This record gives sequence, structure tokens and C-alpha cells, in this order.
Amino acid sequence: MTFKTVCLTLLSAIFAAFISTQLLPNPPCIKDFINLAFTRFSPSIISTLSIPNILDHHQHNHHHHHHGPKGPQSGSSICDDFPPNFPPPDTNTTSNLCVDRNGCCNFTTVQSAIDAAGVFSQKQTIIWMTPGIYYEKVMVPRTKPNITLQGQGMKFTAIAWNDTANSSHGTFYSASIQVFSANFIAKNVSFMNVAPIANPGDVGGQAVAMRIAGDQAAFWGCGFFGGQDTLHDDRGRHYFRDCFIQGSIDFIFGNARSLYENCQLISIANPVPTGLKTITGVVTAHARVSATENTGFVFVNCSIGGTGRIWLGRAWRPFSRVIFAYTSMTDIISPEGWNDYNDPTRDQTIFYGEYNCFGGGANQTMRVPYAQRLNETQVSQFLNVSYIDGDRWLQPYV
Repeated sequence: MTFKTVCLTLLSAIFAAFISTQLLPNPPCIKDFINLAFTRFSPSIISTLSIPNILDHHQHNHHHHHHGPKGPQSGSSICDDFPPNFPPPDTNTTSNLCVDRNGCCNFTTVQSAIDAAGVFSQKQTIIWMTPGIYYEKVMVPRTKPNITLQGQGMKFTAIAWNDTANSSHGTFYSASIQVFSANFIAKNVSFMNVAPIANPGDVGGQAVAMRIAGDQAAFWGCGFFGGQDTLHDDRGRHYFRDCFIQGSIDFIFGNARSLYENCQLISIANPVPTGLKTITGVVTAHARVSATENTGFVFVNCSIGGTGRIWLGRAWRPFSRVIFAYTSMTDIISPEGWNDYNDPTRDQTIFYGEYNCFGGGANQTMRVPYAQRLNETQVSQFLNVSYIDGDRWLQPYV
């Protein structure tokens, strides 16, 4: 059985619960990823992805397209249908690289394109990724700042690998992609860990899809797919908008200072039989370790759904800080809402708050005593002072 076959089998398991718990009319689903795994770059796909809106403004061809045969007798190439002016030309402020699995660009792997980016370059290096699942473990080192991964839609472009805490000697190192550089941007691409989903209590089954540990990172229209510990929002200032984040236990965790806007949070935790109060999943596990750290997760205009009976967050570290505002919550949220990591001494130092949330899981009448009922002024102050804080790096993107 090939690695691709194994990954597709595991993908089916990862997305099985997701297919039956869709919140949006057209969220990504397993058939999209299976199709793109075997699809060549064709005019119909180019049309579907609306790539012309990228190309219409650029009339310069400086990248070599390699030509391999389509078939033994066709005499044509799978690259014949490749857009001739893709990617756009370099400018004074940007360098453009292209990755295509079929060899129609300079690079066939994402890592090789990252390796080619300039060391401590002040220019933005945009790596254009054509449709497909890129089966590779990727690392963006601290020496490669200002990199943008530009996919063609979270349903069409993905980076996937299958490490676990066991196979990589630690949860932090299991990520399919690790980013340590500053000013990293990702648009319209999914990050996936296709290792078997760990059951509650399993040792070493954690499997991270993305570890983001660089400062001033931003994600637009990205997907994060996995089971336990899907998104390691490790450290730094980060912005997520219109993203799809799927997991089961602590599937957003770390000690970053991050703002999530208009994101879908989908639990694939084990369903709980009617009448039982078992907890099978957790959305967040924030790791703030002292009152002086200006870190925390803020979710605004997001939605939470899926399966299981879950908490909004648990206090991985004593000063854990998480806020949900204007967020839709289905009834998979347990009435108590939060957990202090079974350490009551943390009740005086953690900060968990909710404001103007709605849905079957948003009722605060039975929340734990240390959960905060925020008002609009508190939320505004928290966003403006603690998070955005005049950070000019964010302003061009919001």
C-alpha cells in the first residue's frame, strides 16, 4: 500500500464525522480532498479556482514549465494546460515562486520552495501552490521571514503529514508544518495531520497539523484538520480570519496572543449517549504562565459545532486566558463551559469570559463560578488594548 493510499484512507476517517456536521452551505469535505489528490491541473480546475483573477494583471512569463507526457501516445504534456503567466512576476517588494506536484513549476515540493527563499529577506516571498495535496513535512525556519503560502482554496490545496507525539518524540514536533519565522502569511490552503485520531487518554497520539511559533502571522481562508492538538498556536501575535479548525481534544492550544474572526470550530470528539455527562473534547487549552504575559485567545463572530460533549477551554497553565464574543455555540458545549485542569488553585488566576454569544451551548446560567460574564466595554478594551494594541502589521490585512 502506497503512502498516498494510506493517507487517503486516514483522511476518510478524519472527515467522516465532519461530513455529517456541516455548519456552512459549502464547507470542505472528504470528496474534495480525495478528488484533488488524483487530479491534474486542467482548464476546468483553473476555472473553478478562479485563478484568472490572479493572472489578469500580470503579463510576464519567467518560470520554466517542465513538460512530461500525458500518455504514451498522446505526445502532449500535463503542463500544456498550465497558465502561461503563472505565477506573477517579481516586483521591488515581492519574489514569486511556484510549486506544482506535476513538475509544471520551479518546485515540486513546498519545502524546496521555502529553502530557496532568501535568508532574512526583506521582500515578501510568495509561494504559489497549485491544487493538490502536498505529502510532506514542512518547516519554515527563523531565518526565512516574510513568506506567504498562497493556495487555491482550502478545498483544493493542502499540506499533509502523519506524525504523532510518539513518532516525532513529542507533541510539539509532530506538526505537519512548523513555522518559526516572523511575518508568515497563509491564504486559501489547508494544513492536515492524517495520523489516526487519538482516543481520550491515549498516550502519544497527539498529532499537530500546524505549529505557528513566529511573530506577526496571519491566516486567511485556511483549514486546519486533525484530531487531538490540531493547531498549536504556540507563541507570538497571530490573526486568523475565515478559517476552518477541526479537532477533538485541546484542538487549539499554546501560549500565543491570537485573534480569531469569523472562524468555524468543529469538534469531532466522540458522541456522548443521551443522559451521560462524559466530556469527550475541548476547544482550547491556553498556556499563559504568569499575570505579566500579554497572551490569550480571543474568538469573535465564530461558530462552534460538531459532535461530542465538550468544554470551551481548560487551563493548561495557571493563568490561561480565553474569550468568546458574538459566537454561535451548539448544544455540544457542556453547561459548565470551562475546566480548571482539575486544579482549584487556578480558579483565582485564569481568565475565561463570554459576551453576547448565542445558540444551544451559550447559556451561562450553569457556568463554572470563575467564568466571566463580560460587558461590551470589557470586550472592546480587551481587543483594542490587549490584542490589536496598535499593531500596524495587522492593519493592512484586516
